[in-house]
Amino acid sequence: MFEVKICGVTSVDDAMMIAAAGADAIGLNFITGSPRCLNLKIATEISHNLPKEILRIGVFVGRPSSEMLSITKKIGLDAIQLHGLFDGPPDKSDPPWRCDELKPYPVIRVVRLEDPSIERDRLATARQWIDAAAACGCRPAMALLDAGVSREANPGTLGGTGHTVDWEAVADAPSLPVPTTLAGGLTPDNVATAIRTAHATAVDTASGVESSPGQKDPDLVRRFIESAKQAFSERDRA
Repeated sequence: MFEVKICGVTSVDDAMMIAAAGADAIGLNFITGSPRCLNLKIATEISHNLPKEILRIGVFVGRPSSEMLSITKKIGLDAIQLHGLFDGPPDKSDPPWRCDELKPYPVIRVVRLEDPSIERDRLATARQWIDAAAACGCRPAMALLDAGVSREANPGTLGGTGHTVDWEAVADAPSLPVPTTLAGGLTPDNVATAIRTAHATAVDTASGVESSPGQKDPDLVRRFIESAKQAFSERDRA
């Protein structure tokens, strides 16, 4: 679907700068309580000003499918990213049948490493969610692996914490049955190492290229995209 995604874009200027720097996709945040949450007017302006080849991905937590579909159609999004918990209160979770309800839009499902235990597979719950989605009629098109969060966290904090994922644990876990993007604490200085260590096929960042929440730094964006693209190119040549 993409190799490099910059998430939490909050302005047309930032979106155009990110596109010019070579990103494949941007994320538009609709999670209430997040410092990067957009209203429909600004999100629509961003979407309409982007080049057609840039994927526009809406980021949601615990919204009814009808509401997500309405926003997606109005703004012209290409895919929907679900950041909610695997189960829990409706305003904080995204159940497996969402993928079927959101057709024909592809769904990117955020998954998180479980705490170390006697089980080697720290993605076991994520695997179960994906299998359940398939049983409901449609599995996600992609998984996005982010840092863990507390079940008591407010919905606004579920859009990403900026904490770094254990890349070696990702590499050790059995692969998920869908393409997986690595997120969580990625910066221009560590993204290449993360790609090599975790064997990532795509990467996503928000706070790692910001000067303040929601404000993207052009130099950090450029360096992040260049480092990631070079690491992917080296992987493909190997």
